[in-house]
Amino acid sequence: MRVLICSDGSEQAVRAIRLGAAIAGGCQAETTLLGIIESPGQSKAILDSLNRGQALLESKKIHAELITKPGRPVEEISRRAEQTQYDLVIIGAVRKATRGPFWMSSKSYKIIKAINPPVLLVAGSWSALKRMLICTGGKRHIEDALPLAGEIARGLGASVSLLHVLPEPPAIYAGLPYMAQSADFLLRSPSELGVNLRHALEILQSRAVPAQVLLRHGSVLGEILRETHNGAYDIIVTGSAPSRSLRTYALGDISREIINRANCPVLVVRSRARPADARFSLRSLLGRLSTGPRAPPQ
Repeated sequence: MRVLICSDGSEQAVRAIRLGAAIAGGCQAETTLLGIIESPGQSKAILDSLNRGQALLESKKIHAELITKPGRPVEEISRRAEQTQYDLVIIGAVRKATRGPFWMSSKSYKIIKAINPPVLLVAGSWSALKRMLICTGGKRHIEDALPLAGEIARGLGASVSLLHVLPEPPAIYAGLPYMAQSADFLLRSPSELGVNLRHALEILQSRAVPAQVLLRHGSVLGEILRETHNGAYDIIVTGSAPSRSLRTYALGDISREIINRANCPVLVVRSRARPADARFSLRSLLGRLSTGPRAPPQ
């Protein structure tokens, strides 16, 4: 694994370096510390922060490359990610609760959308990484997140919960047969959702990571936020997809709200697949509602 840890000398960047060091140490990752100097007055604080991070990594038997660059964070991180292939980019993220419709700083959003590697946003404090929640839409798109999440979980001795939320059908379809009501039923069923969730479990378990599937019903965002707040998770994994232009990534409303409201670090992993046309997604949903679930194999 190759990890890029970014710092602007802020307090939140220091937390990101500490978390990055824990992940790099657990996974024995090749690590680069990148300091971005926006103004000359920041040089000393950034260098001090990077040197402390390098010493922390050395204590974990990780020799980290240290790089400083003058410029703007988004441009410099994007340029570095284009020059070198990283498996994970870690940044400190600052919440802005009093400005704009969302809480996260615009720099964090821009970095997520601009670069190819997964981005781990570290906002607030953290103490350990022992429980991980992966939010899955039930399609194969989340598969791109599983190897990385599994490596991090294995390196840190963490367990993983795969959360899938079944939305309630529209009122006009309320009388039609609906999908399975339990995770066990779903995992034993031959449905596309059951097959994909079984495959996700197999990927994690093949890495000796304890994993389980959680099934919820109702508002997708509401159930995800309820689980993240009540489940005492140390890291949450969500996704983004290529935009229509294929030059940047689109951060969906649900992922954006998870980032804004979660009380722990959030890992955003890109899907290589473009989002399906909404007409076909609706057609697929109505088809499942009208046919109902098939009985699980005996």
